[in-house]
Order: sequence, then structure tokens, then C-alpha cells
Amino acid sequence: MTAVRSPIAAVIALGITQIVGYGTLYYSFSILAHDMAKDLSWPVEWLFGALSAALLVGGLTAPWLGNWIDRYGAGRIMTAGSAVAATALVACAAAPEAISFVIALVAIQVASNLVQYGAAFALLVQISPRDAQRNITYLTLIAGFASTAFWPITTALHAQMSWQGVYLVFAVLNLVVCMPLHAWLSFRRTGQGQIATEPHQHVEGSLAAAVRPLGFALMVIALSVQNLVSAAILVHMVPLLSGLGLGATAAVVGTLFGPAQVLSRFINMVAGINLAPLTLAIISAVLMTAGVGVLLATAPSIAGAMTFAVIFGMGNGLFSIVTGALPLALFGSDGYGRLQGRAMSARLIVSAVAPFALAFAMATIGMSWALSFTILLGVVALAIFVAIGRLAARSPW
Repeated sequence: MTAVRSPIAAVIALGITQIVGYGTLYYSFSILAHDMAKDLSWPVEWLFGALSAALLVGGLTAPWLGNWIDRYGAGRIMTAGSAVAATALVACAAAPEAISFVIALVAIQVASNLVQYGAAFALLVQISPRDAQRNITYLTLIAGFASTAFWPITTALHAQMSWQGVYLVFAVLNLVVCMPLHAWLSFRRTGQGQIATEPHQHVEGSLAAAVRPLGFALMVIALSVQNLVSAAILVHMVPLLSGLGLGATAAVVGTLFGPAQVLSRFINMVAGINLAPLTLAIISAVLMTAGVGVLLATAPSIAGAMTFAVIFGMGNGLFSIVTGALPLALFGSDGYGRLQGRAMSARLIVSAVAPFALAFAMATIGMSWALSFTILLGVVALAIFVAIGRLAARSPW
């Protein structure tokens, strides 16, 4: 057997690369956006519009990337992705005008698909399918510190240099930290590009072949709807809380979200590691929907808003695990990269339109009705997860 012999070592290595990957390619953007817009002579809204367009392109490319992961192995794809990420960051920093900047921004989003959760989950499945859910939980626990680490790192660097300089530093991090770790994971593979696993490591999905097309459609819809709720609330959390009457305390309340994500993943690691991914999906949907319900019912109470941030954050923390573990549980380890890529495509496209959708709803029907509609979406996702469970229960395994 020539697979990575220690999944724990792989999880730690991937945890480091996920912190760097999310920190440099995602969390840093909002901190640098104001100066980016100033250099481009754009309103900040235009810059986030360009980011939405880049996310859409990234979503459209995700199915092809999933096929490559199955064909060449996730480790090789992530190694190449680190090089692409570094190149895209340099191109963005060196962009002489708006068009080249947007092209580089699109390249950053494509690179993100190559190195972030989708590819990392696939690598863990290829290493050890039967241990993948547990290892995905461990990985998301480590990676949950990306924002905690890189918001202050980005702020400190930006205090000393331009946003272009920050992106050049981040390009170096992707080359000297992430690329060698991904290459190490890629090197310990078979020559055919697939992780060499023992036959008993193969995971069979819980859905029968006859119902898998329906099951996949339901899963993609449920994950996309829940992702719509997550992305919309997260982007607008601080202005949303301010608009509900919390004023300056909104930013303080928002800081509870990150620790709540990590807390839920830790609780799951300690007490719920053997929970079925579908059960975890239902719990996640219940928490996120209940969190928004608490906010709507208690605003402008600070205690209510804090409760919302904790409950919603815990649900969102579990949701990251669900996106990796549920496709494996329902459809098995064969072709996992392709399935993950197709599911991720829908989620990324929804993520791109979610901020605009909630902003439009708040402006046209008001915050209370917009939140009510968000709760309705959460209930829809929950109902679909329950329907998938009934579908799996009828499968003759």
C-alpha cells in the first residue's frame, strides 16, 4: 500500500494549507477591498460585483475540476492549484487596469476551487474513504481558525504596505507553505494518480442506483438553498444587525460567529463523530434556521442577537462538514471528486448571487420580511434533507 500512511499527518498538512488558502484567497479580500476600489477609481460596490462575477465563473468551472480530481488525484490538482493561486495573486497585484484586475480576480476564484475545501475533502476520501467523515471534521476544526488568523495578519501587513504588497506576500505563502505540502501529499501516491487504498476501504453509498439521480438532485438543491442562507447572512451580518437597531454593538456581536463555528465542530468531534452525515445535515439546517428565527423574534435585543450569532454560527460550522461528508455517505467513494465538483458548482453560483438577493429583498420588502423569507428557505432545506433520509431508508442495501 503506497497511500499516505498517516491520515492524521495529512489532516494537519491540509489544515495548514486550508488556513493559508482561505486566509489569502478569501478572508483578506474584504479588508483590502476599499484600497483596491480606490486604486481602480471604482465604487466599492463595483468591486464586490466583480467578485460576484468571479465567483460565478468559479462555480461554472467546478464540475471540470472535480473530474480532474478523480482522474489525476486531488494531491496533484492541489499542488498545481497552489502555483495557480500564487500566479493569480501576483497578476492581481500587478494589474495595470480594471480589465486585467478582473481577469486576475477570476483566476483567484478558480484557484480557490483547486486548493480549498472541495479538493481537500476529495483528498481525504481518496486517502481513507471509511475514515473520511472523521477526518473532514478534524480538518474543518483546524481550518476554522483561518479568519481568526488572517484578519489580523492582513490588517497588520496592510498597515505597513499597499494591498499589492500584501498580495505579493500571500503569493509567496502559497508557494513556500502550501505547494510543498500539497506536493508531499501528491508524492505519496500510486503512479495511476489515485490514492492506493485497501479494497475494504471502499465506501458504498446508502442510496440505491435507481434513486441516485433523484437523490443527487435533492441533495444539490438542499445544499444550495442552505448555502444561500449562509452566504446571504454572513455577507450582510453587521449591516443587518445595525439595521435591526443594534447600532455599534453589531460588529461586536458578529465576532461571536467564528468561535461558534469552531465550537460546533469541536463538539461534533468529541461527542458526535459517529453521527450519520444526513443527521448532521438536519441538525445544521435546524440550527441555522432557528438562529435567524431568534434574531427576527428578539430584535433589537442584544442578548437575542448574541444568541442568534452563536446558534447560526454553530449550524454553519456543521454545514461545512456536511458539504464534504454527505455526498460520500449517499453516493460512495467512487467518483467522489466528480460529484463534489457538480455539487460545489451549484453552491458557488448561489454564493455569488446570495448577497445581492438579500440586499434586494431588504430594500424592497424590508428586513423583517427578508428574514422571514430566509427562514422559509431554511425550512425548505430541512424538509429536503428529511426527504433524502426517507429515500435512503427505502434503498435495499
